[in-house]
This record gives sequence, structure tokens and C-alpha cells, in this order.
Amino acid sequence: MRAYGAAINASAGYRAASTEWTHGPVALVVNGQPEIGILEPVGIWLDLDRGVCRGASVVSQGEAEQAPFVISGDYARWKEVIRKQLGPIAGIMQRKLTLKGSLAIVVRFVKSAEELVQAATLVPTRFLDE
Repeated sequence: MRAYGAAINASAGYRAASTEWTHGPVALVVNGQPEIGILEPVGIWLDLDRGVCRGASVVSQGEAEQAPFVISGDYARWKEVIRKQLGPIAGIMQRKLTLKGSLAIVVRFVKSAEELVQAATLVPTRFLDE
């Protein structure tokens, strides 16, 4: 998570797209999938503010649900997001990912979401099902 937070903070694109983000943390939740070792839902908490990631950590689903914005989905969907096969906002609109929070606010920050994905692609990743 430290590497992801650092990649977000190193991204000039994220900083530029997110200077107006004052809406609080975002949690990304992967639904449980025991067959690949995800016994229960797990979240990533991103403390985002005005183009800066003030912290990134792994949290339980209960902790993730405290964020003003929670995006949830199955492991396969998140894998598609990281591989840039599915945009996070498109995933929400297509109901492949679910959103708890204001859709009106989220759609104003499509470029921010894309830049968060871009930052994620810079972190070495080993997929559990490969």
C-alpha cells in the first residue's frame, strides 16, 4: 500500500485532475472469493485530498464502509480495472462495480479515477488467480 500511495503522490496527472477533491477518503473493496484465498471482503482505504494521497492502507470491509465513497466489486472486475480493460466509473455505470456515495460527485472526477488506475499499474502486482 505504501508503494501505491507513493505512486499516487508521484503522479502529476492525478494531482492536476484532483485539486478540487475535498470529499474525503475513498475505499475500494474486493468481495470475498475463498477459492483464490480471499476469505472475506477486504478494502483499500485511500485518504485523498486536493490531489494528494495522505495515506493508503488495507482495511476490513467494516472499516471501508466508513468512507464517504466505497466502490466494491468482485476480484475479476478489479483485475479488469488494473489491466485498464474496465474504467472504474464505467464499471459503476454498467453495474459491474457498486458505489456507496454520491454518483454525481464521482462522475465529476472521471480523470481522477483514471489517474488512480494509472498509478496502480505502476505498482508490481501478482494476481492471486494466476
